Amino acid sequence: MRSRGVSGVLGGVVVAALVIGALAVIGHLNPVRQSIVSTDRLGPDTGEQVAEYLARAEESLRSDTTEPRWGSVSFDRELTAEQVRTVADGVRISQVLVRVPLDRVQTPILTVGVPGSERSVLNSTARAASLAAASFGVGDRQAQIAAVSQRRLLDGCACVVTVVVRGTPAELTELAGRPDVRAVQALPPDAVSGKFAVEPLLPEYVDVVGPLPDDGLVPTE
Repeated sequence: MRSRGVSGVLGGVVVAALVIGALAVIGHLNPVRQSIVSTDRLGPDTGEQVAEYLARAEESLRSDTTEPRWGSVSFDRELTAEQVRTVADGVRISQVLVRVPLDRVQTPILTVGVPGSERSVLNSTARAASLAAASFGVGDRQAQIAAVSQRRLLDGCACVVTVVVRGTPAELTELAGRPDVRAVQALPPDAVSGKFAVEPLLPEYVDVVGPLPDDGLVPTE
């Protein structure tokens, strides 16, 4: 009886070892996919000093490689889509960030994806107009802001505050020196499209990045 009991235990150990080995092989052949976590971000942080961000953006352009990378281009004033196309000539644009400037009235940032063609960039403000209504909250004031924003966007207003581009460090550095460009910030070359956040450096940000006033009257035109 004792011999049978020992052999039974040994048999069970052997079976367990075989099962564990099989599971290990299956796990090796079918590894669990790790979720992609990204902290890449273009643009200033809330509460950041503008001077510190400008220095940080300039530092991001320094590289020993020539690999292309994603970057953001912020302007010292709002530009029309035509002006943006001229300023960024030769550099691929993938996103256009639009904000209708209204004196002491908060308006949202509208992001339009573009394939980089001249026509898609020129049409970006008109496309942003279709996003305006859905980007405002509920209420009479919000409805008024949405209405005037749509009208100005359809008229081709100077409303572009930032664009996302792709280029080599040399191209981005050259772009940073062009007229109307306030800052160019680059991400590491391994940053993945669609996996990073973008926050524009608005022209109104002079000293510190923070909420803008929202106590002005909404224009009727």
